[in-house]
Amino acid sequence: MRPDYGLDAPGVVRNLALGGVAAALAAFVFQAVPIPQADRDIGSSWFAVTALICMTEAGWMLYSSRRGKLRMREKVIDALALRGNERVLDVGCGRGLLLVAAAKRLPQGGAVGIDLWSARDQSGNKPEATLQNARLEGVEERVTVVTGDMREMPFPDASFDAAVASLSIHNIPSRDGRAQAVKEIARVLKPGGRVGIMDIAGTRQYLETLRELGWTDVRRTGFRLQMFPPLRIVIGTKPPKSGQAPTLKSTTSPSLTR
Repeated sequence: MRPDYGLDAPGVVRNLALGGVAAALAAFVFQAVPIPQADRDIGSSWFAVTALICMTEAGWMLYSSRRGKLRMREKVIDALALRGNERVLDVGCGRGLLLVAAAKRLPQGGAVGIDLWSARDQSGNKPEATLQNARLEGVEERVTVVTGDMREMPFPDASFDAAVASLSIHNIPSRDGRAQAVKEIARVLKPGGRVGIMDIAGTRQYLETLRELGWTDVRRTGFRLQMFPPLRIVIGTKPPKSGQAPTLKSTTSPSLTR
């Protein structure tokens, strides 16, 4: 049995596929409309192009969920420059895409995932699915899942060495709410702790929020086409206490500069 990290935005994929089928049928039916042939051809062509676009986007999103995000998760975890003994937080962990990837690199550490388990944003999203993936990847003993809101996380200040988030923060509807989630990530990170956030929207706000908190080592990548919609990654290091060396490397990860 292989791990299953779910289909992202299943409702969107379904609607695109249905829209593509409907447009393809309309392109065929339009040829029977009692108007001049030239007009029928124009109408049919328009529906055919619409069908092609919808089906292409649906197919790209399927690839993104089944293959693309598995490749992207390694780039995010690479950016953390883990040594193997850290405690890592996955914010909006879903079925454990980044959570499990982090745990695999923590033979002397552990990974904690927090989520509200909405199946609207990811198919089959529930704690049992996350823990099942951890078992299948051989890291169950290093993984813990918690039910909670990323805007008010039940963790003490400075309790994690690193944090990640994948396609989760943008689901918060308000700008203030998204800013609060980023501030919570900063709060629970230790001085010198590293963050990696990949998302399809809101990355400029994440960047600005971290800078408002006094973070200076914050960067945002260009768009990554391995996933659809294309996403960007925000990475940064929480400023260390005065006179304290960072707990994690702050050099740019080569995998994020390609």
